[in-house]
Amino acid sequence: MGARAQSDPLAGEAARARATRLLRSQRAALSRRWIDGLLHEYGIGSAEGLALMTLAESYLRVPDRDTAAALVAEKLTAGNWRSHRGASPRWQVNAVTRALMLARTWLGGSEPHSLRVAQWLRPLVGVALRTLGAQFVYARDIEQALQRSRQDASHRWRFSFDMLGESARTQADAARYRAAYEHAIARVGATAPKGVPSAQRDGVSVKLSALHARYEPLQRAHAVPELTAIVVELAEAAAAGRIALTIDAEESERLDMSLEILARVAAHPRLRGWDGLGFAVQAYQPRAETVIDAIAELARSSAQRLTVRLVKGAYWDLEIKHAQERGLAQFPVHTRKAATDLSYLACARRLLAAPQLYAAFATHNAHSVASILEWGGADGAAGGQFEFQRLHGMGAGLYEPLMAEFGLRCRIYAPVGPYAELLPYLVRRILENGANAGFIHQLADPSIDEQSLLSDPASSLQTARDTENEAIVNPLNLYPERRNSAGIDFSDRAQTEALHGALVACWAAPQRAAPILGGREGAGPELELRDPAALAHTVGTVVQADVSQVQAAFERAQAAQPAWAARSLESRALCLERMAELLELERDALMALLVREAGKTIADALGEWREAVDFCRYYAVLARRTLEPQSLPGPSGERNELHWAARGTFACISPWNFPLSIFLGQVAAALVSGNAVIAKPAPQTPLIAAAAVRLLLRAGIAADVIALVPGTDAIGAALTAEPRLAGVAFTGSNTTARRIAAALLADERRALVPLIAETGGLNAMIVDSSALLERAIGDVTVSAFHSAGQRCSALRLLCLQEDIAEPALRMLIGAMALLRVGDPGQLDTDVGPVIDAPARQALEGYVAGLPAERILYRCPLPAQCALGHYVAPTLVRLRHIEELQQEVFGPVLHVVSWRAGTLAQTVERINASGYGLTMGLQTQLTQHVELVQSLARVGNLYINRSMIGAVVGSQPFGGEGLSGTGPKAGGPNYLSRFLTERTVSIDTTAAGGNVQLLQHSS
Repeated sequence: MGARAQSDPLAGEAARARATRLLRSQRAALSRRWIDGLLHEYGIGSAEGLALMTLAESYLRVPDRDTAAALVAEKLTAGNWRSHRGASPRWQVNAVTRALMLARTWLGGSEPHSLRVAQWLRPLVGVALRTLGAQFVYARDIEQALQRSRQDASHRWRFSFDMLGESARTQADAARYRAAYEHAIARVGATAPKGVPSAQRDGVSVKLSALHARYEPLQRAHAVPELTAIVVELAEAAAAGRIALTIDAEESERLDMSLEILARVAAHPRLRGWDGLGFAVQAYQPRAETVIDAIAELARSSAQRLTVRLVKGAYWDLEIKHAQERGLAQFPVHTRKAATDLSYLACARRLLAAPQLYAAFATHNAHSVASILEWGGADGAAGGQFEFQRLHGMGAGLYEPLMAEFGLRCRIYAPVGPYAELLPYLVRRILENGANAGFIHQLADPSIDEQSLLSDPASSLQTARDTENEAIVNPLNLYPERRNSAGIDFSDRAQTEALHGALVACWAAPQRAAPILGGREGAGPELELRDPAALAHTVGTVVQADVSQVQAAFERAQAAQPAWAARSLESRALCLERMAELLELERDALMALLVREAGKTIADALGEWREAVDFCRYYAVLARRTLEPQSLPGPSGERNELHWAARGTFACISPWNFPLSIFLGQVAAALVSGNAVIAKPAPQTPLIAAAAVRLLLRAGIAADVIALVPGTDAIGAALTAEPRLAGVAFTGSNTTARRIAAALLADERRALVPLIAETGGLNAMIVDSSALLERAIGDVTVSAFHSAGQRCSALRLLCLQEDIAEPALRMLIGAMALLRVGDPGQLDTDVGPVIDAPARQALEGYVAGLPAERILYRCPLPAQCALGHYVAPTLVRLRHIEELQQEVFGPVLHVVSWRAGTLAQTVERINASGYGLTMGLQTQLTQHVELVQSLARVGNLYINRSMIGAVVGSQPFGGEGLSGTGPKAGGPNYLSRFLTERTVSIDTTAAGGNVQLLQHSS
């Protein structure tokens, strides 16, 4: 990239002068626009700017007066508006500041008074926000847009109309967006001038995610052909009207699918001879130049001219976050603004050198525009070889003088739609204008000189210490003391197909496993296990332990544990780190076992494998940081120290729903603390446990310190009755936890030993009317139905504010209808089987016992599900919260409604169940966040996100009340429960005097 745009295109005197004129024109136009002054004064880095952005994002979609008033009162009292008084050179901005100061004064006082004033202010706020929206959104509908464009066309602008629509959640959403696109194409085509190439006429831009509710990498096999058919029909309509149709850019994970759809549409025989097909390329992606090359080759092979709209990119912050969450090898975007700017120039040169492509340069950066004109010439733009584009509401003053002087071709990207559809778009524009590194924000800042604004990005990168932004942590280095577990980029087709091929190869080779007692193979009657999906594969065999083997394991563990505890802390920590490396080497085999033995989907298997890796590395780091002896304060002449000591032999009893990560989390914590471990996995998943123990032995865990005793509840009872037991780590049902607790107290001669228990919960998510429903319903669907609802943290009870209950339920049912239930070994499966036949029978029995009118929806099951333990995702309406009395451990979601103003009572009613594992809240009101945080008696509270997938070290997991004892797994206090504290106090004056004190007597 750098080599192809290395020399500054504005090095010449004439080019620099042109760029300076453009910059000054742009700044002059900006000074006349109050909205840009407002966004500059209230940047998103300030509390006031954030409050205004949240208000803009939320207010006009809140349906009820009370919540809307609460939102106004909260956001208008959140900022120190007085600090902005008179700060702007624009009188309009200062007038807004005075209005905000006055509103804050009026809103002061008691809460009832504040809300009454907010009710009075609501109409004014609505008018102000609609005015703000109008600065960035061209029109409410396509008819209004065309009427307005005819006036703007007199200034020689062309248009690309974007019928605003974010990602569809349901088929109904997708059908509605498609109808809007079809109508827009028909209307624009009917008004298009004759005798002009399609690419140079007004056109329509489409978002593929708005046309398909499952436009996701793992749904590629369905989404790509289905979207291709839709886009072909839209393209045919555009071709009939001789107008342009451009496929908009979206998140990087969708790029490969978008390119495949573009290729199929371009090659369609019914579209031959049409030159209006276009594609947006984001320069902030490192592969942008490669994408342009691929489109150029497609244009050659299809013998038609394609349009490429070159943009910087609009999802940068999301791309960074998602890459870190997924543990990707690298970011899919440049992390320095200068690198993106340089990439844009390199891509521009590539486009100008490709005659088979019609380039549309979408930029508001004067340096970029001047550079392109230097390379392509003003005649090139005027003569139809390329064009410029700007967003409506941005880039004012940049192109007008060029159009007047040279007759350049310029187009406005014009968003069209009602306010309900434009909110996410509006926030992206505010973020772009308000970001400190953005060109528009810097342009509005008089303290930034022209030379800085016109600086060459190549020079800026050369002066930087690294081409990557050191302030943004690479995904694999996310944690300062340990390497992050490596994820898989499911948007990379080659990577995904290689993984699936490796899993298929593993499934084709049945495995055998036996219990490991002190590193030796056990013996006993064989018990054959079949995978829970009831597919025609035998996963392997396991030898079930008996009581005598449990006793033998204790004998060996007791004998081996003192030597293990005597090993250095560093030695034990290194064993866990070697275990993490072995887990990474054996990823495919372990994921294959998770899918076939536990019924995990491939995505869930990856998540669990990553968690197991993270547990090993985290506990190694935690042990080094916290388990060394600590010096304690005391008087002169005395030395006090705190030491940690291993307890002895622990029983680790793990569940089937996380048979690798929870199994290893318990065992690794006990081992690094110096204990021996007798591990009992769930009867349904012993093969995964056996594979993990074999790796632990390879990692250097001493023989006899770890023993695996698979079996039924009788083996668990024998373990907890063992008088030599030093403690129990257990994850499972509340009933079993109570039974273990009783067993540990039954023998009065045995010392009191710790029980570390994590049990289930009646986990609730509360959604108020300020929440963005599209995001909330996505989080609800993931939380309730992924992993077939078989997570301790899974959502069981959805509490919807009654003002949004009906639209939320329609959207939720629409999202449920698109879930794919079936073979967990297929990449596109969302919901696999429940663990076994008894689990299925219990769930079906529960649903069958409900009144028919309570069942709002059940997903249809494909025919193949008759062969396995599948339960249809189910939505059940309750009359009140207290009706849910038991944890329904599967894909069954209950829903209730609550009235505005009763949030505190709703939380207390949830608390009254006695469970306290997870809770979710979807809201834009800080006061609601603070209220729920103060009242909720849960171990893990999740705000505006899903309730599952707690991350080791970042989101320590565990509950309270009926949901567990703590401390939290994957948290800073977990290891302490596996240890006992001992202090040593030494009187250093025992030899006859305080020598140290006497030495300092002078």
